[in-house]
Amino acid sequence: MLAVERRSTRDVVGYCGLIDSGRGADGQLELAFELLRRVWGQGYATEASWAVVDRARSSGYGRLWATVWDWNTASRRVLAKLGFTETGRRDVDPVHGTTLFATRRL
Repeated sequence: MLAVERRSTRDVVGYCGLIDSGRGADGQLELAFELLRRVWGQGYATEASWAVVDRARSSGYGRLWATVWDWNTASRRVLAKLGFTETGRRDVDPVHGTTLFATRRL
């Protein structure tokens, strides 16, 4: 994971990177990001994720995937901006809700 740091203030406001969570196909990494609430809606998740997607492409990966809670419309919008498509796969957790799976060709 990489720290997401604002250039203007040099403070760390979250993380973004690729993980091998074991839930995807062999050799396919998952894009993950999480930012502090105080910076939501300012484009940092999209900007950081684009950098990670570009690095994955240049490193030879052919596809990435991501998971997101069904109620997290902001993160679903970030994934859509990045070109991810929801697959229809869902994992239901009785406490936290439904996790949606999305994928993107690089």
